[in-house]
Amino acid sequence: MTKRISKDEFVRRLATRMSVAPDVAERWMDGVIETIYDSLKAGESITLNGLGGFYVRRERDSWVFKFNPAQRLRALFGWSSSYKGEL
Repeated sequence: MTKRISKDEFVRRLATRMSVAPDVAERWMDGVIETIYDSLKAGESITLNGLGGFYVRRERDSWVFKFNPAQRLRALFGWSSSYKGEL
């Protein structure tokens, strides 16, 4: 089984990377997640370079949600043979 990290651990790592206090990093993370959620809820797709695209499509009686990982992420897990950048 893969190791999972908690939100608190993720926030701590993010705060360290950003050189900010953990409460600042948590507000940024929460803001990003809520903005993504609101955009998808509005039927908008999102592309985040280096991570991938989140796509939604309204169908007859439901929504379709898809995630298309970026080439860098695909290469990290061996899903891509074409990515030549840094992992």
